[in-house]
Amino acid sequence: MALSDNSIKRAAEFVAKGRLLPPSPIGYPDVEWEPVDAEDSMMIQDALHILLTANGYGTVVGTKIGCTTKVMQDYLGVPHPCVGGIFDTTIQYRIGKVGFKSFLHAGVECEIAVKLKSSISASGAPHTIDSVSEAVGAFFPAIEIVDDRYVDFSAREPDWRIWLADDFFGAGIVLGEPVFNWYALDLSRVQGSLMINGVEVGMGHGRDIINGHPLEALVWLANFEAKRGRDLPKDWIIMLGSIVQTKWVTMGDIVTVEIKGLGEASAHFV
Repeated sequence: MALSDNSIKRAAEFVAKGRLLPPSPIGYPDVEWEPVDAEDSMMIQDALHILLTANGYGTVVGTKIGCTTKVMQDYLGVPHPCVGGIFDTTIQYRIGKVGFKSFLHAGVECEIAVKLKSSISASGAPHTIDSVSEAVGAFFPAIEIVDDRYVDFSAREPDWRIWLADDFFGAGIVLGEPVFNWYALDLSRVQGSLMINGVEVGMGHGRDIINGHPLEALVWLANFEAKRGRDLPKDWIIMLGSIVQTKWVTMGDIVTVEIKGLGEASAHFV
């Protein structure tokens, strides 16, 4: 049975407590507004975006895709990709300065991102690498900043359905310099490294993303949104998923992501 409009609103308010000041961990939802599947979770996520925008978070200008790699699927116990919104107020470039105390439990991920130069229409589905690549304007090396806003995510309290409703841990991104001549790169072979305070803590490759290529994550997203009747707009930013397991950070940490052929991005937690 689908959630009522009132239940969706109450669920969004429940989930928002992980971000609205003062933030508090999110636990099990009331059975009245508990999402039973991804469709419920996405309706709550839509309502959450409206609520957060009304509370000063800005506008959603992109999508993060989680669990597009086996390492992250195994880590979180979620065998399929999940999406979240990216707010314009949470985007930084090249060298990010991140307020550590603004999060409940901050972490970082090593990612490849794209920005669209033209929209990807729902009417064009089913999409393929060929159809989505025509819309890609630039690639970026990227850091995703995540926040464990949950009572005990490792014990699945709550589980992935609330994570999905809550933008799947998403808290912000740092993008490196755009790479416009990405056609010259073999994106399946690019290597990415995550370093904290100069020490490498994770490494992966473009081929680790679903179906062996970073753009396959964009294909998945375009087809996922097409089923919801939604286009991916021009200038949309998409984080294609972490190629290393999430690493949790402490105050003062300096994080660097290097994607060979794409460049670097860094974040300082202050």
